[in-house]
Amino acid sequence: MLRIRLLAFVLTFAFFLPLVPSQTNTGLSNPSLRTVHMAAAFPERIPSPAEVLGFVPGDDRKLASWAQVIEYFTALSRTSDRVKFETPGQSTMGKPFVMATISAPENLARLDEYQKIQELLADPRQLGAPALRARKAAELIERGKTVVLITCGIHSTEVGSYLSSMLIAHRLASATDANTQKILENTIILLVPSLNPDGVDIVKNWYDKTLGTPYEGTSPPELYHKYVGHDDNRDWYAFTQVETQIAVDKIYNVWHPQIVHDIHQQGQYNARFFLPPYMPPVEPNVPKQIVEGYTELGEFIAREMRVAHFTGITTNSTYDAWSPSRAYSHYHGGVRLLSETASCKIATPITVKFSELKKDTGYDPQNESETYGPLWRGGEWHLRDITNYMTTAAFLLLRHAAENREQWLTRFYQINKEAVRPRRAGELWGYELVPTNKNYLFLEAALQKAGVQLDWCQTRSHSVSRFVSLAQPAGAFAKAMIEEQRYPDLRDRAGEPVSPYDVTAHTLSLMTGVTAKPVYAPFKCREADWCDDNVLPAYPVSGRIGLYKSHVPAIDEGWTRWVLETNGNRYPYQEIHGDRLATFTSVDDADIRSGNLRATYDAIIIPDQTASTILKGHETGTMPPELTGGLGSAGVQALRAFIQQGGTLVCLNRASTFAIEQFKLPLRDVVADVSEQQFFVPGSILRIELDTTSPIAKGMRRESVAWVEDSPVFEVITGTAGFPPAVSAKRDVVHIVASYPTNKNPLLSGWLLGEKRIRGKAALVEIEVGKGRIILFGFRPQYRGQSLATYPLFFNAINARPQ
Repeated sequence: MLRIRLLAFVLTFAFFLPLVPSQTNTGLSNPSLRTVHMAAAFPERIPSPAEVLGFVPGDDRKLASWAQVIEYFTALSRTSDRVKFETPGQSTMGKPFVMATISAPENLARLDEYQKIQELLADPRQLGAPALRARKAAELIERGKTVVLITCGIHSTEVGSYLSSMLIAHRLASATDANTQKILENTIILLVPSLNPDGVDIVKNWYDKTLGTPYEGTSPPELYHKYVGHDDNRDWYAFTQVETQIAVDKIYNVWHPQIVHDIHQQGQYNARFFLPPYMPPVEPNVPKQIVEGYTELGEFIAREMRVAHFTGITTNSTYDAWSPSRAYSHYHGGVRLLSETASCKIATPITVKFSELKKDTGYDPQNESETYGPLWRGGEWHLRDITNYMTTAAFLLLRHAAENREQWLTRFYQINKEAVRPRRAGELWGYELVPTNKNYLFLEAALQKAGVQLDWCQTRSHSVSRFVSLAQPAGAFAKAMIEEQRYPDLRDRAGEPVSPYDVTAHTLSLMTGVTAKPVYAPFKCREADWCDDNVLPAYPVSGRIGLYKSHVPAIDEGWTRWVLETNGNRYPYQEIHGDRLATFTSVDDADIRSGNLRATYDAIIIPDQTASTILKGHETGTMPPELTGGLGSAGVQALRAFIQQGGTLVCLNRASTFAIEQFKLPLRDVVADVSEQQFFVPGSILRIELDTTSPIAKGMRRESVAWVEDSPVFEVITGTAGFPPAVSAKRDVVHIVASYPTNKNPLLSGWLLGEKRIRGKAALVEIEVGKGRIILFGFRPQYRGQSLATYPLFFNAINARPQ
């Protein structure tokens, strides 16, 4: 640890001298939060972060508010001719979403020209006849700059990156050394201090509130993005959230960056630092040049950091490049360079013993290997260590982008040249999308937001459809969204399946129920008009709804809230006007424990969360007393009374296990105690068959889909011994609404092992209890705001009343 401390000291006063400024306070006043443009003259000295914040970013136990971040970048843009600062939009909770464009002054004066160069290289069809493109592209590459987008703070408890953004910006704005000058001359840097401005203050407010208490360094008892928490970095193909839309509309699609540096943090007991290459598999629509690019860049940064005696670095481990939900640039010609630095307790230092370091997929931090090293021997780990790793990597990345400007632009052009080439005989030309339902609008809008061109066609059968050609810059993105995924069967040496970093399926056409027909020949069609009101189907909610909100934040609760609030008016398709369609109330543990629920609610929803967390919540001593305890026995009794008095309890995915256990329902989960070798489904789309006579399946076709991840699979237990009178006194109290097919593999997209175990088993059941009922979903019917095909099941469940 002493060596790292000494190295950090040396780097601070050499390559990173401007990153640790003096503590002098200049007394800058709070800026206006409007868009800030570069000043015509720069008479003031460029301030250090400490002069505005009152501390150096990376100091122990110090966090900046979002207003302070804006104040600092405003001061930079006012005092440096290398910085342009602007506000492309507003966050979910109304905070400024900001970006700094940093480059040499002469480059900033010609931004429109460089944007045009990027646009033409991104779509070589605009360069004219194919015979002329190579010459014109070479001319553009000679003039162009490497565009680097640096994104910080999407996960708000990972505070190092938004703090590092100010250190990075200050050095770029003020340094006069040759390395920085070359970076400024050859690159255009788009720096987003936080992709989730709301979370900056959510985390800071909680941290400051608990500072000096036993709860210092804990995560807030609420999602750090209002609706989706950690899943804000899972929205890069559905574009449901405001922040994603701003980034795509105003940054990605305007600038077409060759490199995206996405700065993150990982666990306290993992490697100190992760860089690509990513571990297998790579999603098959990611161009090989992208893989070459992130491999070259990641290995360069890792090599240089190791030479500089940084330790605990891993590559080719932990993180894959499978899901486009977090890698928009991979389908738009740009390399995504993810970095992950080990965390402390928010801004509170920790001490880690060498023996406490934990293995992760692809490496063991207690042993050097091809994918890990040199060893980090443990010791103190501070926020300053985090910012040192982050800023060092960022400037090495910028150095590579500057020194290899021509190579980066050439690679970018070659990727897009291949994307737009005419398809050959026998190749997949594209897809015909048949708009058989209104959910089609969701898929269409997502594709268009990603830059995919769709053509309306009148076919020989006179039906109206959309044709998506793959011979276009975003053709790979369209293909990834429309085709079914086949995740490879990856096993370790013991035969255990190797878990993907996130999920294995992203077939948006399946999740919206849109028919997609592959086309292997030129698609002949006439132009056609399509008349539609461009409004997604709405599911008005009747009755009084309570949505359970644990003090242990659940991402699925946030998604459920978002689906209820925006039902029928979902971004990015239209703004929400007037009253919300769904009237519901969030209810916490104390609300439910207080009882008399039937007087207030007709239905209560418990989102996806483990049974233990729902029942027990935070353990005593880990959080303030008012936030501990979960529902407890009092909450269970209150819910039982609510159901018996005629209420409807709807449990989603893992919450169904809570209901089975606590209400002793005549069901068992057939995959609960099965090893992953025998059954494994890590986020996939499965086929289900519906009982269309059930009110819950009203208006649906017999066959549908289910998003399955950590999901129970139900089997009815025969006999009534041991069940409460409300159940045992009835016959046929369990109604199976959805089952997995008996005679075919349920897998539609993703990865499924042990499919025979679930054939014919139930995925959605309704149980009559007293005057009320319990509805158990063995899947997430509103998964990440994407599974519109199963929205009717969810809304029918909370609307329908017991007979």
